[in-house]
Amino acid sequence: MFRPRVIPCLLLKDNGLVKSIGFKNLKYIGDPLNAVRIFNDKKADELIFLDINATREKRTIDVDLVKKIGEECNMPFAVGGGIKTIEQIRELLKAGAEKVCLNTFAFGEIGLIKKASGEFGSSSIVVSIDVKKRMFGKQQVYVCSGTKATGLDAVEYAQRIASMGAGEIIINSIDRDGTMEGYDLELIKRVANSVDIPVVALGGAGSLNDLKMAVEVGNSSAVAAGSLFVFRGNRNAVLINFPSRKELLELFRKQE
Repeated sequence: MFRPRVIPCLLLKDNGLVKSIGFKNLKYIGDPLNAVRIFNDKKADELIFLDINATREKRTIDVDLVKKIGEECNMPFAVGGGIKTIEQIRELLKAGAEKVCLNTFAFGEIGLIKKASGEFGSSSIVVSIDVKKRMFGKQQVYVCSGTKATGLDAVEYAQRIASMGAGEIIINSIDRDGTMEGYDLELIKRVANSVDIPVVALGGAGSLNDLKMAVEVGNSSAVAAGSLFVFRGNRNAVLINFPSRKELLELFRKQE
């Protein structure tokens, strides 16, 4: 039976876990290694760690932290944040990451994707696309942690990324980030239908049904979420959680 991958996406700031709303209003939620241990116990499919300040601080995600995550983590994980060279990618993969996630520097130097996929294989290279509405409702791709507009449409950019050899795309709605009001299904569908590589939905999941909708309506290959897996209850108490395999099989039972 086919079941889409379900992936907690964890944001890092100063090597601690934080959660954002619209890429702002950061809330500290705990220690990343403790989260890894809990997701080990709950048998999450994969993990994504993104250092949200790395690009602006002109550095990469902490390699020592990646090594520690690799020592603890029982599932594949991807890391991102400030990655701009082949040497940095090599170091992070050597530290234990299965994949690296490019964003700002994939846009600034599109050739990096081709070089990296040629060197390490396309399955190791993920590109995250952050999308936000501008005035009059037109969406476009943003980089630099959502602070710099590129003028590009998400579909146009996704096709360019795929043609350069990326193995996977994460499509993330900045407007939905942290809202728990559901994914931007139309955005996900537009991107997923435009490329032949896996597309991971991110931004806005607030229920297990949202995950299902991203696959059934948005045509995503996998789903990722942050708030859904770190908050519980009406007051958003911090509680690391993940659905059981039985729950996920039941959720996606129509995907046979």
